Amino acid sequence: DSMHNVRKITEDLYWVGGDEHRLHLFENVHPIARGVSYNSYLLLDKKTVLFDTVDWAIGRQFIENIKHVLKDRKLDYMVINHMEPDHAAMIQEVVMHYPEVRIISSEKAFYFMNQFGFHIDPEKCETVVEGDTKSFGKHKILFVAAPMVHWPEAIDLTNGVLFSADAFGSFGALDGKLFNDEVNFDRDWINDARRYYTNIVGKYGPHVQALLKKAGGIDIKMICPLHGPVWRNDFEYLLDKYNRWSKYIPEEKGVMIVYASMYGNTENAASVLARKLVEKGMTNVHMYDVSKVHVSELIAETFRYSHIVFASVTYNLGIYPPMHNYLMDMKALNVQKRTVAVVENGSWACKVGSLMVQALEEMKDMNILNEKVTLTSSMTEDNHIEMDSLVDAILDSMKDK
Repeated sequence: DSMHNVRKITEDLYWVGGDEHRLHLFENVHPIARGVSYNSYLLLDKKTVLFDTVDWAIGRQFIENIKHVLKDRKLDYMVINHMEPDHAAMIQEVVMHYPEVRIISSEKAFYFMNQFGFHIDPEKCETVVEGDTKSFGKHKILFVAAPMVHWPEAIDLTNGVLFSADAFGSFGALDGKLFNDEVNFDRDWINDARRYYTNIVGKYGPHVQALLKKAGGIDIKMICPLHGPVWRNDFEYLLDKYNRWSKYIPEEKGVMIVYASMYGNTENAASVLARKLVEKGMTNVHMYDVSKVHVSELIAETFRYSHIVFASVTYNLGIYPPMHNYLMDMKALNVQKRTVAVVENGSWACKVGSLMVQALEEMKDMNILNEKVTLTSSMTEDNHIEMDSLVDAILDSMKDK
C-alpha cells in the first residue's frame, strides 16, 4: 500500500486522484502536452464519502489512495457527480473493493451508468434532485443540478466546499502541487484553463451563468474541480474569467489574425496587416497559422480577444479546410460578441470571403466589418489601400463608444 499519493485538503477531506501524462489527446481530440489530472475526493465523517472516481488509466493508483486514507474503515457512500468515463470508469472497481457502498447520483446519471455498462444493484442506489441535502455526520451536503456543465454538483455546506465537476477545471497534470496558491496560475495555468473551459464547456455559457448564481448564494471557501488545481483563495480572479467566458465577453482588446496560406502569399498579407496595426499603436496583435495551430488553441484565443481577422485562400471553390473546420467549431461552441473581418485570396474564382462572411453571419452578435481585402494571388498596391481602410475600421471599432 506504500504506492499511495494523497493530499489532505481540510481536516477530514482528502484528494485521492492522480495525474495522467501518457495521454496524447483529451477526449481523443484536444492535445494535452502537460498531461491532465483526474481529481477524486474522500470525506471522512461518521460516514465515509467518495466524490467521483477517475479514469481507468490511473485506476491502480486510485485504489491504493482510497485504501490508504480509509485504513480499515469501510466506504459508505460514493457520490457520482459526473458520468463521463474519464471520471466514472472506476465505479464498478470501487464496488468490487467496497461491496457495501451506496451510490448517490441523479436519475439521469443512473440512466447513463446503465448506458455505459455499469450495472449497479438498484438497492444500493440513492437518487437525489436539485435542492436535496444529506448529512454524513457533521458534514451536510447540498445537491445542485448543473445540466450540461455536467450533471449534479455537490456543495459541502459545513465548510463551504464546492465540488464543481467540470466547472473550474483545467488541462495540465498537477505534479505534486494541488492548490491554486502552490502554482503561478496566471503564468503557468490560465492558458490551459481557458482552453479547457472554452472547448469543453464553452457552448453552455448560460448554464455556467446559472451555476455561478447558485454558488453565489453560498459562502464558498474552496472549489474542488475534477481536473486541475483546487482553489482555496483568489476566487475573484477565477470567477471573473468564468463570468467573461460564459457571457462571451472578451478578456482583452486585441486582434487575432488567423490565416490559411498555401504558398505564403496569404501569410504575407496577414503579416502586412499585423504590421500596419502595430504602426498605428495596436500592439496586442497575434498571428495564427490555421494549418499549424490546433483548433482547440484557436478557440481559446477566440474567447480571449475582441477582434478576429480571417485571412484565407479559396480551395476547391470553398473555404480552405482547416479554416472551415475552425469556423464550424466557433459556431458549435456558440462563439459570439466579436468584431470580425475577412481577407480573401483566390487565383481563379475568389469565393472564400463571401463564404466566410456567410459562416460568421450564422453566429450571434457578430460585428462583421464591411472593409474586405481581396487578393488575386498576391498583394498589390490597391490591396495596401484596402488594408489601410481595414486597419482604420478595426481601430475605430475598438474605441469605447
